[in-house]
Amino acid sequence: MRILPRSAFARTVALIALLLLINQVVSYVMVGLYVVKPTMQQISSVVAKQVQGVIVLDQWLASHEMSNVEKRALAERYTQAVGMDGFTSDEAIENGLEQATTYSFLSEQMSQQLAATTEVRISQDANYYVWIRTESLAGYWMRIKLDNFDEARFSPLLFYLLLIGGLSVLGGMLFTSWQNKPLKSLQAAALQVGRGDYPERLRERGSTEVIAVTKAFNQMAEGVRQLEQDRALLMAGVSHDLRTPLTRIRLATEMMPASEDYLAEGIISDIDDMNAIIDQFIDYVRVDSAADSDCENLNYLVEDVIGHVPETWSSEIEVHYGEIPSIPVRAISIKRVLLNLLENAERYGGQRILVETGYAAARKRVWISICDDGEGIPASQIEHVLQPFTQGDKARASKGSGLGLAIVKRIVERHGGRISFGRSQRLGGLAVRIELPSVSSD
Repeated sequence: MRILPRSAFARTVALIALLLLINQVVSYVMVGLYVVKPTMQQISSVVAKQVQGVIVLDQWLASHEMSNVEKRALAERYTQAVGMDGFTSDEAIENGLEQATTYSFLSEQMSQQLAATTEVRISQDANYYVWIRTESLAGYWMRIKLDNFDEARFSPLLFYLLLIGGLSVLGGMLFTSWQNKPLKSLQAAALQVGRGDYPERLRERGSTEVIAVTKAFNQMAEGVRQLEQDRALLMAGVSHDLRTPLTRIRLATEMMPASEDYLAEGIISDIDDMNAIIDQFIDYVRVDSAADSDCENLNYLVEDVIGHVPETWSSEIEVHYGEIPSIPVRAISIKRVLLNLLENAERYGGQRILVETGYAAARKRVWISICDDGEGIPASQIEHVLQPFTQGDKARASKGSGLGLAIVKRIVERHGGRISFGRSQRLGGLAVRIELPSVSSD
């Protein structure tokens, strides 16, 4: 189980949150030591002095001859003046002593100030009450009402800590998002370059490190674009230069005497194969951009390609069209993909080809599946046959240039899609499934 976040944004936010947590804990401790604790000590001192006054009064009454009525009246007047009530143990229980909570640190402070073992309890009802029992007044509980001791007075401190922490985390998130924004643009541009689309030059902004990376990326993208253009120009020139002598050879072959027709047919067949290989080379290096995309329904493209397959094909093609939406694609490129896969199914399959289309709504992807009843491709060779100029040695024959599936993979990836291979459940041969996003990924 991974605990630490992986993205730079999440790590920065987590670091800021951790630092703020430490800061809040330290602040809370400091406030407790230098604000709350002195306040409680002052309260304890005031209450202790009130209790000491009661003790002194009790000692004075004991040393002077007065009637019990006078003593009681004097004691009640004093306790009312200082906001204190006196109860016996039974009376204290009846007035809510059992609902009070004992506070050890207050008891220790009060014991030190009164120089006698003292127990302090605090109860909260409509008001706060401090209950005190000391050895100096054995058998009695004194209850003091704290009108000014309100819990709400401490809520601004908690609110302040929460507000500062929340604003700090929010500010950290905004700052990190601003820092990472150029990186997101860089990621999107890199994905475009990987699909063969070249975006406009990225604006160099952000920190010095991000600016340096963006500048290096712009140089790399421009170099790749130039290399792609040079390769396409080179291939176009080579193909043009090759077609001219091939055309002359074909003309010369067609002028050969009738006695050598068998030789002429072989030469013409070889010339046709060479032209087909040149066409594959051009298809592989051809660069089509997102600007060439149109909203197309793949069912119509499948129908168009199947309607123009050569009559010499021996396989029976069965098609099942699903309900699919129109998606942005380069129609000519997708037709090339379909034709290449159908040609492979015809060449390496048996007698049947199954074509199916559908839409995966949950993932917003349109899919096309082309299956044959041949021997298929072993899983260990799939990555191998997808490479340019390679073919399956055992499962498939060695005819062609080895660019068919490489062209399919290249075009599908430029559309932001994916290609997968498997075993057909219905025909038993190779099943090739192509998935394309229903919305543009540019």
